[in-house]
Amino acid sequence: MAAATGMVAAMLSGAGGLGAADPAPAPSIALLTLTAFPAGWQTRTDLRPALEVQSDGRAVKRADSSAQAVNGTVPADVLGAAIADIKALAAVDMGLPQDADKATSIIDYMPQAPDQDVHLIVYGPEINDGLSDEQKASRKRFDDVFQRLLNAFVPA
Repeated sequence: MAAATGMVAAMLSGAGGLGAADPAPAPSIALLTLTAFPAGWQTRTDLRPALEVQSDGRAVKRADSSAQAVNGTVPADVLGAAIADIKALAAVDMGLPQDADKATSIIDYMPQAPDQDVHLIVYGPEINDGLSDEQKASRKRFDDVFQRLLNAFVPA
């Protein structure tokens, strides 16, 4: 009886190969995530990113929160240029309009090294009142990057 117990214990501890399972792969985190929240978004629970791009260019795009996800790619040259622009935009002031309780646009850049993350948020992207010319120009640069990535998406 003791021998049988010892053999079962050895098998369960991995000596027999039965007790050790390969760990589940880590969930894939998108390198870039573009999200556009419409005005009144606070009461909605169905919002999803408009575009999610992996480091190899694989991407998932949704026309809106209720649309079916479409798999595809974003070309490497567009992705590289967008990342450079996003990093540059991290250092600028895009302003906060007085009536910022409107739509919100977000670009999240999340490379492997978490200390390199960049999270750009433009509140009230359709509002320019009360903003300086520099802030308006920064918002335009943000929107150009956002639209360039969306438009570069190639469905699979």
